[in-house]
Amino acid sequence: MEIDLCVVAPRDWEIRSVADVCERVTSGGTPSRREPAFYEGGTWPWVKTQELQDGWIDDTEEHITDRAINESSAKVLPANTILLAMYGATVGQLGILRRPMTCNQACCALIADPQKADFRFLYYQLLQIRSELKSLATGAAQQNLSGTVIKSLRLPFPKIQEQRAIAHILGTLDDKIELNRKQNETLEAMARALFKAWFVDFEPVRAKMEGRWQRGLSLPGLPAHLYDLFPDRLVESELGEIPEGWRYSTIGEEVTVCGGSTPSTKEPAFWEGGQHCWATPKDLSSLWFPVLLDTERKITDAGLARISSGLLPVGTVLLSSRAPIGYLAITEVPTAINQGFIAMKCDGVLPNVFVLLWCRENMDAIVGNANGSTFLEISKSNFRPLHVVVPSNKVLTNFTKLAAPLYRQLAENEHESLTLAKLRDILLPKLISGELRVKDAAKIVETEET
Repeated sequence: MEIDLCVVAPRDWEIRSVADVCERVTSGGTPSRREPAFYEGGTWPWVKTQELQDGWIDDTEEHITDRAINESSAKVLPANTILLAMYGATVGQLGILRRPMTCNQACCALIADPQKADFRFLYYQLLQIRSELKSLATGAAQQNLSGTVIKSLRLPFPKIQEQRAIAHILGTLDDKIELNRKQNETLEAMARALFKAWFVDFEPVRAKMEGRWQRGLSLPGLPAHLYDLFPDRLVESELGEIPEGWRYSTIGEEVTVCGGSTPSTKEPAFWEGGQHCWATPKDLSSLWFPVLLDTERKITDAGLARISSGLLPVGTVLLSSRAPIGYLAITEVPTAINQGFIAMKCDGVLPNVFVLLWCRENMDAIVGNANGSTFLEISKSNFRPLHVVVPSNKVLTNFTKLAAPLYRQLAENEHESLTLAKLRDILLPKLISGELRVKDAAKIVETEET
């Protein structure tokens, strides 16, 4: 059996099967969970399908041992192996191993023959035909894609040099996106650590109380010039001990809390030709980082007039209030919202980065105040009374000086990654089919970069 996909290609390209261009097409296995020796102290990364997110895989949640490899169907796969999810909701998801790893049986492992196929070119071929791959999955209870079907796929391949050149162009874009993602992970971790130290653990205050931080002395995260900003004692409040001079409040007293709605989807005048961003929790569900740059749907002026909260300003903090509770983002564009949000306009003393991080740190309390029989929902009336400790203005000012640039850089990285991803998505089908040749694509990328 052979399955031809995307076979329209230049005359100098060959149509070849996946089996033909791979040294090996195999799958992994799951060592018995009843044998602790297969997992405890394991050093081999073990990939599950939910970890396939269309890019490099550097490490995994779980690791297995040499014994697991020797006594189960799991096997070590070399670096640059392509993994393709074969089962269930993840069918078609892809990943590339950065180093030798193992995987479970729901992953199909494709090890390209370097004389016939550049592994990254093959990866982009599979990425381009994902919808077709999904359509080939079969099964009543769960859609499955068989290894036999994957091996039989026939795809167009240019000579290896051109494959490498195409993979280099697309890979350069993806590598920059990946670099931005890793930088943003660091930026986000720095902001969260700063918030927790200052406003959850009260570390500067405790360090002064215990004599660990003294005037003129710098500690990690506590430079000497910040010494006088913080009090040297804690006092009792309704929230327990808080730094002297700080105050107890509720989030509803410190930000303007509002919600949204959905204009009738049966009324074309509300949607057709819409120019205003209109967010649903789905728009936040796919975000790597809490930055909302765009929305799937747009509404018209007439539709916007049907939403009492109107167009929320840039800098509004959004929290999904149901199904599920907890998606967060700061809007980078004026945005209207549906009824699935708690929106916080930070028009008081608390900056939006503070409010975003406060929501993360207090998510258990937020969910704990939710109710509902079909699904949990946090209402505005249940959200507003949640407690917040408000620091002194000087502390907030200095926190903003430190944290706002971290968020700003994170947002700029996301802007750049979105632009790069759009360019990659334009080039991918054209390069993979041969409609656009390498020389012309390189010029387009060069123009975008300048």
